[in-house]
Amino acid sequence: MKSSTATRAPARTGAQRNEPPKTTFVLLPGAGGAAWLWHRVTPLLEKAGHDVLAIDLPADDPRKGLRAYAKLVIGAIGKRRDVTLVAQSLGGFTAALVCARAPKKVRRLVFVNAMIPAPAETAGAWWSNTGSEKARKAAARRGGYPVDFDDQAYFFHDVPKPLVKALASHERDEAEIALREPADFEGWPDIPIHVISGKDDRVFPRAFQARVARERLGVRADEVPGGHLNALSHPRELAQKLIRYASG
Repeated sequence: MKSSTATRAPARTGAQRNEPPKTTFVLLPGAGGAAWLWHRVTPLLEKAGHDVLAIDLPADDPRKGLRAYAKLVIGAIGKRRDVTLVAQSLGGFTAALVCARAPKKVRRLVFVNAMIPAPAETAGAWWSNTGSEKARKAAARRGGYPVDFDDQAYFFHDVPKPLVKALASHERDEAEIALREPADFEGWPDIPIHVISGKDDRVFPRAFQARVARERLGVRADEVPGGHLNALSHPRELAQKLIRYASG
């Protein structure tokens, strides 16, 4: 006769339910240092169950450059060890230093329309070293938009007007020290590294981003809709791509 005592199955863990692993997304802004850049992406990542730290950088402080930025980011990460570091534009230089100084904390790295530095390179030299300006002007001629640089044509062409106005109250002028201080790292860590290129980025055209990603990292750039500030113009598509990386 069978016992009337029922044996309960052990509770399934998240891994047993095939749920995606959770990560802490650490989001770095570009020039101007405004964490507000990520305010439309952050809730989408949090809704998917991830922790998010959007870092505000002291971009207008003439005494604080890349080393100070990296120290601030590492302090914000604290004891967290499963970090997906996401860098937009100039934030790529800070990301290089964070990876070098906290190698056990960063599990994956994502560049979003970002400057991908070489060891010891400065952000000021990056433009000529990569041929960025030549690529930008060639893309402008092909695309039929102004060759002469203009914020509206290059940064804000696909960003809703209320967000353009709001961004102005959050950003600061980037101090020269961040452009002169070299990227003090020896090489990229052995972790998954992804490059996301905005399909309509006019600052760093997609073909240019794909070439730099291939030459400097040996990876293929993935495309999402939007321009250079697609965290504002296409947050859902960008968040979906980031979540997919974290799940992989």
